[in-house]
Amino acid sequence: MHRRILFSKEQIDKRVNELALEISRDYQGVEPVFVGLLKGVIFFFSDLLRAISIPARIDFIRAESYGNSMESSGNIRITKDVEVDLRSKHVIVVDDIVDTGLTLSHIVDVVRSRGAETIKVCALIDKMERRTSNINIDYWGFRIEKGFVVGYGLDYAEKFRCLPDIYVLEEKVNNDTVKGD
Repeated sequence: MHRRILFSKEQIDKRVNELALEISRDYQGVEPVFVGLLKGVIFFFSDLLRAISIPARIDFIRAESYGNSMESSGNIRITKDVEVDLRSKHVIVVDDIVDTGLTLSHIVDVVRSRGAETIKVCALIDKMERRTSNINIDYWGFRIEKGFVVGYGLDYAEKFRCLPDIYVLEEKVNNDTVKGD
């Protein structure tokens, strides 16, 4: 696998701070609950929450649909559930990347079933290529058309998460580059 830089750490930091400012303005006077979708969101989530200027609560949920593949299986299962009571709360679900949208749609349904008053979605990367679910992304860091991305929490088979930048993974085959998307 070969990787090509897509977004530098500096670009990511700038965009995360812009998102934090926008969310802080929108939720002035409200204490939202940020629910991070594990595991990939961990770096984005912590950087975003450190930049938020309003009181907030946090929790995490974990769902699995990829396993060790570049393709979502479409079968979503919750492997760690939220612990905060979400009834009558303003919830912001935070994800690292929205690809097909199936996992995020499922998570939003779970949060809705817990009685949240409002639900908004924040994603670092809104990837349009394979979207099959009509999910609204209220706050997004970057929009990309296609490509399999890693770094800054995003992984392929649990590899590449700790890279500070975001890269597109590409496969090298017979001296030709075949993109991993």
